[in-house]
Amino acid sequence: MRTLLAETIDTEVSEVGDDTDFVQTLGVDSLMALEVVVVLERTYAIKFTEDEMRSVRTLNSAHDEVLRKLRERT
Repeated sequence: MRTLLAETIDTEVSEVGDDTDFVQTLGVDSLMALEVVVVLERTYAIKFTEDEMRSVRTLNSAHDEVLRKLRERT
């Protein structure tokens, strides 16, 4: 997931730490943040609500949301 997110926001994998804030630290704007969510949705065949989208701000939060969504399917 780290590599996927780094590619999506066009940064080095080493820049995406577990708790690195995409917006504050990496300068991701709202359009790029939406792209991150869309890539996650397509990759993992899930759908985020607006509130869930807003919570995806770090690798850890993205991982937690994706894992929760995948568990909901089973």
